Amino acid sequence: MASRAAGADVGAEPLLVFRDLAKVYRVGDEEVHALAGVSLDIQEGEYLAVMGPSGSGKSTLMNILGCLDTPSGGSYLLKGREIARLSDDELAAIRNREIGFVFQTFNLLARSDALHNVELPLIYAGMGPRERKERAVEALTMVGLADRMKHRPNELSGGQRQRVAIARALVNRPSIILADEPTGNLDTKTGNEILAAFEAIYSQGKTVVMVTHEEDVAAHAHRVVRLRDGKVESDRAQDARRIEGPAAATAIGRIGA
Repeated sequence: MASRAAGADVGAEPLLVFRDLAKVYRVGDEEVHALAGVSLDIQEGEYLAVMGPSGSGKSTLMNILGCLDTPSGGSYLLKGREIARLSDDELAAIRNREIGFVFQTFNLLARSDALHNVELPLIYAGMGPRERKERAVEALTMVGLADRMKHRPNELSGGQRQRVAIARALVNRPSIILADEPTGNLDTKTGNEILAAFEAIYSQGKTVVMVTHEEDVAAHAHRVVRLRDGKVESDRAQDARRIEGPAAATAIGRIGA
């Protein structure tokens, strides 16, 4: 039985369910078993870190969780829906409405300002110009970038670029925030500011799943799942390390506003 975060509703149906999840890639004449029978339940409102050495399957699991890839075997249910049975259009709709992505490399459009970068998911969702601008302004204000909306990525610091990426992840008001090494390109101080933002997001009831290879980063989650050779090696709840001081107070104040 998977551990659950203290804040999750233990009696509720899990938000995400993996049963005997498998993923096999063919490389030349060889088969690579990236996932070899992963079973997990993730409740709504959990803050979970996925860890493991290179080749453990954590990136593959993240891609399947985010509906960027489909499993070769087993089952993945998101809000009770079997992902493998959905069409490409249905998967795209889930990615756009249910999941907010935050990547290590930010994945921002270099020639677009922060406002337009944050608007992009809403454009794909077919939202009108006025409403999407209002939502993008709101999201950037939440992450403390109200005065940087017209700046392009090359005019922003690494931490500011990651906050633009977080605003983009939040703008569609998804139920799941999926973060892949979100502090990997940042110095310690800036990384702590980003982790404070994730704590604030979690405190507002979002489900946060973060892939990281850094123990110090995983220490901020309430549950840590470790993978090795495509299988769950351990799954445990923990007392999360909190970020104290002005950065935490400011992040929680903005995102909770």
